[in-house]
Amino acid sequence: MTVDTSQIVRTAITQATWTGDEESMIQKHEGFVRTAAAQGVQVICFQELFHGPYFGIVQDAKYYDYAQAVPGPIVERFQKLASEFKMVIVVPMYEEEQPGVLYNTAAVIDADGTYLGKYRKHHIPHLPQFWEKFYFRPGNTDYPVFDTKYGKIGVYICYDRHFPEGWRALGLNGAEIVFNPSATKPGLSNRLWELEQPAAAVANQYYVGANNRIGNEQAEFGDEAVTFYGSSYFVDPKGNYVGERASTDTEEILVRDLDLGVIREVRNSWQFYRDRRPDSYEPLVAP
Repeated sequence: MTVDTSQIVRTAITQATWTGDEESMIQKHEGFVRTAAAQGVQVICFQELFHGPYFGIVQDAKYYDYAQAVPGPIVERFQKLASEFKMVIVVPMYEEEQPGVLYNTAAVIDADGTYLGKYRKHHIPHLPQFWEKFYFRPGNTDYPVFDTKYGKIGVYICYDRHFPEGWRALGLNGAEIVFNPSATKPGLSNRLWELEQPAAAVANQYYVGANNRIGNEQAEFGDEAVTFYGSSYFVDPKGNYVGERASTDTEEILVRDLDLGVIREVRNSWQFYRDRRPDSYEPLVAP
């Protein structure tokens, strides 16, 4: 049997430690793009708020200074690399729309360097060591899907993953690959990390790339710092891991070949989209 390689997309997610300053963190990720390009990667997604520490650990206004325009200088640096290497790049970062109007955002850049748009994190946690309402407004971008050179890509960010409605909206909007860049600490989340993305992938019948930070940012936050546990992975539309998960403590570029043809195969077998009953779901969106 001949495999249709035209539907194979070589895709990567990263998990990285905080360097201690923004510029070196950006340079590290520019290096990730070059390394991935040497492996033939066509699509790459960085971790949540890639260019800084995970400052939700504390409530400190000095971290507002990490917020940048999107698009803006950081996005433009990766637009150049996207064009050079013919790679789609998903860039999760801290966005300032205007002073005091700040979002947890992911920019999507096409393989010719075109800025396609952004997703803003909808669901904002506010609990110990995840004081995100101090830093971010809830997203107002709906659930966009970006038609890139290599496929239709959606983004959901970290805490979003606990809410099934957005996963479904991305599927209805045509997503083939959804990235969930995260900053997740040990505890209850370990089990949810194993469950939620595979469940979302099979319920919505697309690929999910889930990446988490690694390391302990104690130099930044002292005794309040947590240890992020990596374990990044891809899961297919049948709910199965694509290859092994990444390590819990090592910086990695996790590269996997995703066969987009599997989406049609699964949807022909499991007709979840046909058998939906949106007419009966009105109570789900009641205040």
